[in-house]
Amino acid sequence: MKFYILILLVLLFSFPAYAEDVKSTGGGRLKLIDISMDALFAGGWSTVNDNTLQNIQGGGHDPRKRGFTVQNVELSLTGAVDPYLNGEAHIVYFLDHLTGETMVEMEEVFITTSSLPYGLQLEAGHFFTEFGRINPRHPHQWHWQDQPVINTRFFGPDGMRGAGLRLGWLMPLPWFSEFHFGIQNANGETMASFLAGEEFFDERPIGNRPFLNREVSGLNDLVQLVRLDNSMDLSEDITAKIGFSGLYGPNATGDSGETVIYGADLVLKWRSAEQARGWPFLILESEIMKRDYKAAAYFDESDPENIIDLTEETLKDWGFYTQILYGFTSGWAAGLRYEYAAGSGESIG
Repeated sequence: MKFYILILLVLLFSFPAYAEDVKSTGGGRLKLIDISMDALFAGGWSTVNDNTLQNIQGGGHDPRKRGFTVQNVELSLTGAVDPYLNGEAHIVYFLDHLTGETMVEMEEVFITTSSLPYGLQLEAGHFFTEFGRINPRHPHQWHWQDQPVINTRFFGPDGMRGAGLRLGWLMPLPWFSEFHFGIQNANGETMASFLAGEEFFDERPIGNRPFLNREVSGLNDLVQLVRLDNSMDLSEDITAKIGFSGLYGPNATGDSGETVIYGADLVLKWRSAEQARGWPFLILESEIMKRDYKAAAYFDESDPENIIDLTEETLKDWGFYTQILYGFTSGWAAGLRYEYAAGSGESIG
């Protein structure tokens, strides 16, 4: 087991601005848009060199070099589309860690309903998959400087997200309890454990299996999500959040290839009754997840001198992280994180 030391200083700037376009709706006025920008920078040093850091820090927004990193600059636009729909768009700018090239991506753009009956809410567009605690959050919302190794392994460097629909149901229980069901496209570089894409699969193969393109012919060719999210007050100062998540979808190893990911997460938060602007606070957060990656059988005799005959096999890996963060005075917090990832199953290569 190898250990390394990474020391980071992270700065987060938020610049809210408001551009309003309003119209009359009966006796009221409707705000259409709010604009804000968040910028996340890091500076630090490590006991390993930059080439090794590229592998250790696999997240797309992780600090991956000695010196300074522009992790994320995010432009967000939110507002009411009409009295029944709200819209959001999040555009991200960041610099390539090695070349300094400016990268721009549409991180999310979606609408959500605001007045469906029976506690229902529908979300449609391109959005983060609501699995666990880290994946649905934007980098400036993380409690840590980088995403855990197991998240990068399962969901890719930029998190799992895609085009689709998500239905939420706020259940009529004495505590906050919300059930989510969603479907999203399974292809693209943000769907690392599923159909992904040929270029992405070549860079990050799972089990070194060959990439096979698959067409969408039914619901089984899309990624399906279920999540149960609960929150309850244990006392006047302590809140507990418990969640369970599951994903199912096809993978890029063949027609019978499929992936199942499931996990659980827990957050305990203490906030003093005598707080000032949210400080002091103490947050304990932990998340565990497991992946069953069923690789389809593959046979290729196009090259008689190199016949490839791979049997069907299920590759299994899992991991977790546990982190504690103490906000000791306004604007300042410190903490520790422990994480672990492991797997089983033969890697073909």
